Amino acid sequence: MSGPETGDHLSEDDALRLEQGRKLFAGQCDFIAASTSIANLPPMDGPEVAFAGRSNVGKSSLVNALTGRKTLARTSQTPGRTKQLIFFDLAQRMRLVDLPGYGYAKASKSDIKTWTGLTLAFLKGRQTLMRVMLLIDSRRGVLDVDREIMKIFDDSAVSWALVLTKMDKLKKQEQDAVIAAAEKEAATHVAAWPGVFATSSEKGLGIAELRAHITNLSRPNPNAMDA
Repeated sequence: MSGPETGDHLSEDDALRLEQGRKLFAGQCDFIAASTSIANLPPMDGPEVAFAGRSNVGKSSLVNALTGRKTLARTSQTPGRTKQLIFFDLAQRMRLVDLPGYGYAKASKSDIKTWTGLTLAFLKGRQTLMRVMLLIDSRRGVLDVDREIMKIFDDSAVSWALVLTKMDKLKKQEQDAVIAAAEKEAATHVAAWPGVFATSSEKGLGIAELRAHITNLSRPNPNAMDA
């Protein structure tokens, strides 16, 4: 999915998917844990979707935009401050996991080693992890450090998908080019989901489509017949 689905072109199935995503993310979403080691991770209980990306790529802003909350995930003007795996429960149907940012130039080598070790252990040992959404700043495109993370996902047999952030900062022609480049990049990786999500947390671009995608990975809604 490389762009927004607009009303005039929506099939009934697409409209239903978007509405199901809207309902799930409009539900209760609560912080449940912040873990700095594998030993204190919350127990595996149902499907999880994680968010990864370079420091300051907009992970917290995206989580807030998806859930329609301004302060669920904390945003910071200082990249590299989040050193924990942060878990949120979404309507008791799935968990959202905010992974530590990577690639911050001023981080110490010991910090980088700690973050990398924690994230690797989580990726390899979390059987409930359905997909990692790998965020890429659309203004910068895929960098070598992102490719290193993609290889880690591939080697760990972790399903992942590319999410371009801050698309509102680009002109239309630039948007098309960065989407095409990201799709080409994803196609070279065995564990990558075959598509790209183009988003803007500030303008809401692509948020409904990403919600629908994540909702498809969640537990079935026990109240679906009543919805």
